[in-house]
Amino acid sequence: MPLRYSLLTAGAVAATAVILGLPGGAVAQAYPAKPVRVVVAFAAGGFADTTARRVTQKLSDRLGQHFVVDNRGGAGGNLGAKIVSAAPPDGYTILAHTAASSVNETLYPDKGFALLKDFIPVSNTVSAAGLFTVIAGHPANGLRQLIDMSKGKRLTYATAGVGTSSHIAADYLLRVLAKLDAEHVPFKGGGPASIALLGKQVDLLNSSASAIPHIKAGRMKAIGVSSLKRIESLPNVPTVAEAGFPGFEERSWVGFFVPAGTPAAVVNLLNKEINHALALPDMVAAFKGQGMDIHQGSPAEFRRYVQQEIASWEKMIKTTGVQLN
Repeated sequence: MPLRYSLLTAGAVAATAVILGLPGGAVAQAYPAKPVRVVVAFAAGGFADTTARRVTQKLSDRLGQHFVVDNRGGAGGNLGAKIVSAAPPDGYTILAHTAASSVNETLYPDKGFALLKDFIPVSNTVSAAGLFTVIAGHPANGLRQLIDMSKGKRLTYATAGVGTSSHIAADYLLRVLAKLDAEHVPFKGGGPASIALLGKQVDLLNSSASAIPHIKAGRMKAIGVSSLKRIESLPNVPTVAEAGFPGFEERSWVGFFVPAGTPAAVVNLLNKEINHALALPDMVAAFKGQGMDIHQGSPAEFRRYVQQEIASWEKMIKTTGVQLN
């Protein structure tokens, strides 16, 4: 519930003021006392935006203040992150970012900020495993079969763009591990990449949630999922590991960050409320229905996860030699 004077006993209010570092006369200003800006580092309508809007609506309902989404896409998510890194560390400017935040630590060495130095990871939310998909009616029924069919040929694959996690993961799998002659065909988002596959402009698509409606409608066929175990929404689709590449994993995720120096009490309150939102039945149904996994946990756990992600993507980027130009 909101940290408001009318909802707390006098003793609890005084304790809250001490925790937040507020003077006694500022208790009425306990967080959140005004609207909160949530900078989504990507355009409206995508994975990050829809996830952030679902979560922030629940925060608004619970905390009694508007959590206002501000889409600031550009530079692979770095534009939005740069804006938040320069904001006051008071909890009133929050960043919603994706796996691209950890990719960018290696891909953009001069972006002007460091993810784990200039931000505090607050909470993970959901993730979606990468899906390797072909057009319906394609003779390959699994990734291993497609790879074997593609030996000695040029295989074209579409992704949501150069330097995205789907690009780097597909390049690592197809060129490095499977040793195929694979050509990347980038698009500006998962939607246009899906359209390219439907139009038979490419042989293969690597995406996540954007492909699931087409798969369920019978327009596409999923032949491999980049999770360590099969996913609930597509139980008949084998993992990449089952195709002969043990340990291979690629997940798109959305998490919340605040500027370094934000009070721990604010970080912990946001984390608690995000975890609460993720557990609501309507949220669980919505996310699970799109093939997503829900991730509740502490700020410390999310920080460790981001550290692991940075190391994993650094290895793949350096091995593939993927560059922006």
